[in-house]
Amino acid sequence: MAVNKEHREFYQLDMDSGWETPKGYPSGIKQKILSGHLDMENRKGGWTRLLKFEPGTYTTVPFEHDYWEEVFVIEGDMWVGNEGPAGGERFGPFTYCVRPPHVAHGPFRTEEGCLLLEQHYYDPQ
Repeated sequence: MAVNKEHREFYQLDMDSGWETPKGYPSGIKQKILSGHLDMENRKGGWTRLLKFEPGTYTTVPFEHDYWEEVFVIEGDMWVGNEGPAGGERFGPFTYCVRPPHVAHGPFRTEEGCLLLEQHYYDPQ
C-alpha cells in the first residue's frame, strides 16, 4: 500500500475533541482522522481513522465504495446485516475484516456502542 502520510512518532490522542459525523452517516456515528488523506474525487490516497458508534446507533442500508477498507473492533459490539435496530450477526472486541473495493457491507448497528480502527485506501496507480 503506497499511501503518503506524515511521519509522527507516538503521541497522546485527544479522545474528547476532533470528532465529526461523516457525510451521509447518522449523527450517532463520529470519526476522528488520525493520519493521511483519502481523495475520493481523484481516487487516490488513504487514511487511518477511529470510528465511534454511540449506543443504540444503526444504519439502514449497505455501504459500497471504490477503495479498500480494513476494520478492527477495539471495543463494544458491532452487529452486521441488521434490519434497523434489530437483527444481524454480533462481533465484539478484537475482530477484524478487510474488504476490497465494491463489496457491499452492512447495514450496521450497536447496542452498547463501539470503537473501530479503520484504514481506507486506493490501490496505487
